[in-house]
Amino acid sequence: MFSKVRMAGVITAAFAAGVVAGPMVAAWAQDGSRAETYRLLNLFGDVFERVRAEYVEPVNDRDVIENAIQGMLAGLDPHSSYMNPRSFRDMQVQTRGEFGGLGIEVTQENGYVKVISPIDDTPAARAGVRPGDLITHLNGQSTQGLSLQDAVDQMRGERGSTIRITIRREGTDRPIELAITRDVIRPQVARFRLEGNDIGYVRLTSFNEQTETALRRAISTMRTQAGGNLRGIILDLRNNPGGLLDQAVQVSDDFLEQGEIVSTRARRAEDAQRWNARPGDIAQGLPMVVLINGGSASASEIVAGALQDHRRAYVLGSRSFGKGSVQTVMPIPGNGAIRLTTARYYTPSGRSIQATGIDPDVEVLATREAANERGAREREADLRRALRNENTGGPATPPPPPLPPLNLPSSITDRIARLPPEGAPAFDPTKPETDFQLQQALVLVRGVATLPPGQRRASR
Repeated sequence: MFSKVRMAGVITAAFAAGVVAGPMVAAWAQDGSRAETYRLLNLFGDVFERVRAEYVEPVNDRDVIENAIQGMLAGLDPHSSYMNPRSFRDMQVQTRGEFGGLGIEVTQENGYVKVISPIDDTPAARAGVRPGDLITHLNGQSTQGLSLQDAVDQMRGERGSTIRITIRREGTDRPIELAITRDVIRPQVARFRLEGNDIGYVRLTSFNEQTETALRRAISTMRTQAGGNLRGIILDLRNNPGGLLDQAVQVSDDFLEQGEIVSTRARRAEDAQRWNARPGDIAQGLPMVVLINGGSASASEIVAGALQDHRRAYVLGSRSFGKGSVQTVMPIPGNGAIRLTTARYYTPSGRSIQATGIDPDVEVLATREAANERGAREREADLRRALRNENTGGPATPPPPPLPPLNLPSSITDRIARLPPEGAPAFDPTKPETDFQLQQALVLVRGVATLPPGQRRASR
């Protein structure tokens, strides 16, 4: 009923606009378009009946229709999809912060399953799955031709059951075989600790319904642990694949006193939305550094972009993934839901991150090898049918104004290295001293903390 009402409005508007230019031409164009739509729907019905009647084996009508819907949505962009009732329930559980399976955020490219990021302290992370890994087989069966949802369904299962996955990894000659035991995934979305008893470090692993509450608890706990000596905050969003938009807004709001956080622009101008910060900074103005990399996507980029545009935090690391679109989950009573891309989001300065990502204020690469692997890590712009970026600089969409300058003294910037030294130890997640980007973030935040309050942010 809703769609019919909307279509009626479009027809009325088109007829009214055609009164001067030629009502008969406008009506003929509309009727022609409607006739073409009916012809294509008849084509679908014809193919459906042929499949039912003549395919080599009997087919299930629901499976055929669901596959057709999935193909229609997957053909739009990399993030639109159909969820059957089971996968819709799984998605609802996941956004509540608890789900079953391996603990991997995945996408699909060239028919295979691509790992965006393993979630900390999950079976996948413990087994050594890495961002960018290509999952080619599940229990010996190729993932080629499987829909992303079918692959996810196969990776999920009862706690204690085991699945064999085959991985193809950049720089590795042979496929990697892993046997992973499924578990109930309850990721700790906010991991935190004090660095040197004066800098609070918080790593957000995803944005679900628990994220903002966990962040507030982390900041409060570290402030108590520091005993009044807290001098700065590092917010680590590396390999955080994103999640709920409202949580990204709340996390950004936690550190901003005022101003826009993010805006979204949809197909119709009247559907545009904007979120603004309310007074109150849980870090009480302490210097901040946000860590990002190519695995920081979606909600992570909203937070990094908002804090960067307001110069509330310095962004350090490497360019983010570049997913600047919003997906709306639309339940279909009794038949799951569709996840449909409905808008692009923009940072407070008007930047679209879609297919470009957030560029750090201070570029620091995790390894020396990364300097020779520009573009090796897949990002949003590399995905098939990825939406374009509208900040093209054309007359219709002029580029946003440049950000305020960093205004960092050379006494700080000269101490920050872009690359690890020769022979630096390999990164070990259990040893923060091997995390080169984190160590440079500590240099930056401690340096900024020594400046007079008026010099801790960029000039405006």
